Amino acid sequence: MGKMAACRLEQGEDAFRKIFRLYKRRNPPPDLSGVVEFTRGHPGVKPKELTIGALSDQDACRAGLQPLDQWKVYGLEGYPGFLFVSNPFLPGWQHRWVRQCLKVYPQKPNVCNLDLHMRAEQTANIWESSKEQLRERASHRRSQKSLLEKLRWVTLGYHYNWDTKKYSVDHHSTFPPDLAELSRCVSRACGFSKFQPEAGILNYYHMDSSLGIHVDESELDQHSPLLSFCFGQSCIYLLGGLSRELAPTPMMMHSGDIMIMAGPSRLLYHAVPRILPHPGGGLLPPGLTVPPSDNTPPALTEPCSSQDWEVCAQYLHDSRINMTVRQVLEDGCSFPVGEDMRREQTHANEEDSYHQNAPETPAQEGEGQHLLTKRIKTT
Repeated sequence: MGKMAACRLEQGEDAFRKIFRLYKRRNPPPDLSGVVEFTRGHPGVKPKELTIGALSDQDACRAGLQPLDQWKVYGLEGYPGFLFVSNPFLPGWQHRWVRQCLKVYPQKPNVCNLDLHMRAEQTANIWESSKEQLRERASHRRSQKSLLEKLRWVTLGYHYNWDTKKYSVDHHSTFPPDLAELSRCVSRACGFSKFQPEAGILNYYHMDSSLGIHVDESELDQHSPLLSFCFGQSCIYLLGGLSRELAPTPMMMHSGDIMIMAGPSRLLYHAVPRILPHPGGGLLPPGLTVPPSDNTPPALTEPCSSQDWEVCAQYLHDSRINMTVRQVLEDGCSFPVGEDMRREQTHANEEDSYHQNAPETPAQEGEGQHLLTKRIKTT
């Protein structure tokens, strides 16, 4: 962080926002040579050894994960508690989790951004109402976006309230058992055996999307790790410090990669300024070009059919999906009764909200920047 934090600030602009603007810029495009690629060697990247036996091969296989001794895990100098896992999924298994994110998790009683503007019957089955439109995408026979393409976020388990910035006991649905088990597998493998998946936020990005500067601090348990799973196109991820005056480190996240923010890194500022096509060319990342797996032992999720994958693949040609999973309550604890749980607004400026509502500058309004908005029009 030290080298990046030494950059000179513009008047009225903190160090994090300066770097955010740099990588969000499209004309001229930013130099990406300083972006950390964990698998390509970097002075600050340190390989990490996991405890063999923390996750059995059988449990890993059920979740679509490689045996633990094949995982490539890295830490980053200056960020204790941060771990980066380079695509630990078995071949053909990312497809299943993508299908869950597009077909299953947006279903009721889970909550999505479309619920804010549409009737319940209109969002009852977003997949069914969208799949034919997406299949027609290749032939360019359609003119309007499907509901899936208008999806920006879905909440699971304890549903995060974007207005109050908090969770509550009366806004809850069953957390998906398959995603819970995947999260427990990853957390056990990384040394967090007591982690309980209680809330999830799924973000759906397109090539002109970005995610604003924020800290995930609404959970009452801020000691358990935050897990982040990436599928589809790549992104630049900015990881900063406890203050926005510290410039962030830019890093690349590709399909199948997992990040864990724990310990001193749990409450760091972070953001996603830019979605990028995956390196290497082609419409889909390498892990998604192989056929979906369908002949595995008993698993957490059903195989992704070729018909379903046709729809998912069309969606992912210019999109990225991110799943974040977190524990809300400390072990053995419950929500306070009768207590005002308002969060201190240490960074309450509207442009710094989790889902941004406006372009960074007037000059960018013509660039087609599409931010992950809290309240987005669906017509």
